[in-house]
Amino acid sequence: MRSLILVLSAFAVVGLGFWAYRENYRTQAELSEVRRLQAEIGEMREALSVLNAEWAYLNRPDRLRELADINFGRLGLLPLEPRQFGTVAAVSYPAVALPPITEPVDTIALNGTPNGTDP
Repeated sequence: MRSLILVLSAFAVVGLGFWAYRENYRTQAELSEVRRLQAEIGEMREALSVLNAEWAYLNRPDRLRELADINFGRLGLLPLEPRQFGTVAAVSYPAVALPPITEPVDTIALNGTPNGTDP
């Protein structure tokens, strides 16, 4: 009986050692994948900042004005001027239709005072 326990304990130790070995290599593989993904994220952020800089460069007002002038015949774009903008007061909003009053409320003061409290 004692030898059976020793053999089972030895198999358990070998099995746990094999499991720990596999988990160690699996963990190393996952850490390497995380490092690869972090490097890829860094590259994509750098590319995004370059694209944002290019977008800002291409949207310069003087460049856009020049393109509008060059393509005026085809597009018919005119330069923006302050007189082209209106004020908020010039915007006509639709009138809100109020429902009719069907049950009026009596507003007589209580106890002879305007707000219903004693003087």
